[in-house]
Amino acid sequence: MVIQNFRNRERELTEISEVMESGKFELLIVYGRRRIGKTELILKATESSKRLYFLAVGERNLERFYAVCIRQFPEISRLKMDWEAAFEFLKDKVDAVVIDEFQNLIRENESILNVFQAITDTILKNSKLKLFLLGSSVSMMTSKVLDYKSPLYGRKTGALALRAVSFSDLRMFFPGMRMKELMEIYGFADGIPFYLVKVDKDFWPWLRLEIKKEKSFLRDEVDFLIRYEFEDAGTYRLILEAIANGRTKLNEIKDFIRVKRTDLSPYLKNLIEVGMIKRAVPVTENIKSRHGRYYLSDNFLRFWFRYIYPNLSSLEEGIFDVNMVKSDYSSYLGGVFEDVARQFLIKERKNIFQFTKVGKWWRKEREIDIVALDANTKQILFAECKWQEKVNAKKVLDDLKEKARHVDWNREGRKEYYAVFAKSFKESIKEDVYLFDLKYMDGK
Repeated sequence: MVIQNFRNRERELTEISEVMESGKFELLIVYGRRRIGKTELILKATESSKRLYFLAVGERNLERFYAVCIRQFPEISRLKMDWEAAFEFLKDKVDAVVIDEFQNLIRENESILNVFQAITDTILKNSKLKLFLLGSSVSMMTSKVLDYKSPLYGRKTGALALRAVSFSDLRMFFPGMRMKELMEIYGFADGIPFYLVKVDKDFWPWLRLEIKKEKSFLRDEVDFLIRYEFEDAGTYRLILEAIANGRTKLNEIKDFIRVKRTDLSPYLKNLIEVGMIKRAVPVTENIKSRHGRYYLSDNFLRFWFRYIYPNLSSLEEGIFDVNMVKSDYSSYLGGVFEDVARQFLIKERKNIFQFTKVGKWWRKEREIDIVALDANTKQILFAECKWQEKVNAKKVLDDLKEKARHVDWNREGRKEYYAVFAKSFKESIKEDVYLFDLKYMDGK
């Protein structure tokens, strides 16, 4: 991947460059959901070094690792085939070893963690080799590799959690673009570099051409992601489809895919593990709340299940038109705007109050888009988001205050703030409320 694809990763590149120049053994754990750019980042950071790259799969990884080694160093074929012998040989031959999708080694044989513990303690400890372990299963990397119970605990010299870039960072990809156009791109690609770099021109002309391509990645991208992770792809796709269509409660998902409740939990756990869905609770409740709901984790999945998946036949026949997306897109961006507004509030909290928790709130039929709070100061902010022009701020504020009365949190003595986000407002009002339109947000 060329350097401009790393406009949003300068800090990470700097950190890894420091690791490469340290003059001692380093074990760096890099993890994050698929398509976030882990592999490209590490390969870019190590491109001027002698490195060995290996992608772990489901089985026979030691044999495959040796095959990769033999392509670079034919003489290793004379050695015994085991991990210790391989690293004893490699420690003086290469600057870096990169093992991608390390969780697949663990799934094949969990004792590999003890093997790598021994390798780091007895073979690599006094070398200058840099060992990078990359993983797309966030929960497995944190629980099996980074947790204090892990055999590798205390051996790592660094850990890097790679996340999607924020909405404000999109300007690094699209300098000079107005916020409305950035919103349209963010609704498609989220902050996932793999998708952002594909939008190489204005969004709608690009999407029109992409839809018409016979081999467009749009057609099978999500199926590829699901099949890469799971054998039972059909059930996982059904769960994602249920959530995409508003079935966010456990019983609703179960009814949609017609399985027993007890059969559903492992599927949901696995989808959370690979970063495809997330479980959320009302911001005023603890994580074990029975009011939890499930949501797709990123905008690309939402976009795909809303516009691509239902129209795959039309895409194959070449009759699907971009205007079928464009005519509905404003409605779709309503939920995306909530996420952007939440990110904006986090950046601006020093100008409001230093809240420590932010999220959605719901109870029965009532919902509030954003609630931010600080339990120590008993301050709370309620915010509504309207992806519309000329919004009547007074009406939205009155409705918001009515819903806020039902939020059972520090009712006695709490200090309340209110905010409304919109494309634009019909008029300003003199009430005690923050009004944030696109012009204001763009200036920040």
